[in-house]
Amino acid sequence: MHIGLIGGIGPAATIAYYQRLVSSFAKAAVPLKLTITHADISVLTANASQDLRIQQAAVFSDHLSQLQAGGCDIALITALTGHFCFAETAVDSAVPLLNGIDVIDEHCRKQGIKRLGLLGSPPVLKTALFGMLNSPEVVRPTDPVNLGEAYMDVAMSGICSDAQRALFFEAGAEMILQQGATAVLLAGTDLGLVFGGHDPGYVVVDALELHVQALLALAKS
Repeated sequence: MHIGLIGGIGPAATIAYYQRLVSSFAKAAVPLKLTITHADISVLTANASQDLRIQQAAVFSDHLSQLQAGGCDIALITALTGHFCFAETAVDSAVPLLNGIDVIDEHCRKQGIKRLGLLGSPPVLKTALFGMLNSPEVVRPTDPVNLGEAYMDVAMSGICSDAQRALFFEAGAEMILQQGATAVLLAGTDLGLVFGGHDPGYVVVDALELHVQALLALAKS
């Protein structure tokens, strides 16, 4: 199976996808065939903030045509923010498109996660992941504006400061302790810059890792 990624949204997350795919496929002794296209994070951010679904779907369509031309059998939009126009994109996609939010939903169902805290970009927080999660009840940080701005700073710069890390850790803890969440979803693939190599003291669901494992399972089938 030849995997296609729409990357660049943001660049740090794309690097993380590449590294984890290489590592996971090598560990499983499965050959990795991979092509990545580079999308513009600023275009996605602008379209998502204004809910311009048709416009962003057209952008993704061009990338999916490139992936088809490269021989890809399946594709993934690496940014969960990019899933705001998933339905519009999937209709005319040149390549079968893996729904990254469905993968999260299935994980929560299997793990019995009934109440899930959410960390991510401003559109993700505002819409509770675009209302696409069905299994768990979703709770959000009490200060989504400040947190959303911090997320975009990390995504655009590819760097997480100690102060930003503390902000995200505290927001997750608040959803666990005050809102009854049993786990916190990293609903932004750039959050690996925040949580990678650190223990926040509560259960974290890493969307990026779930996507990598879903792609590996498809490659094995």
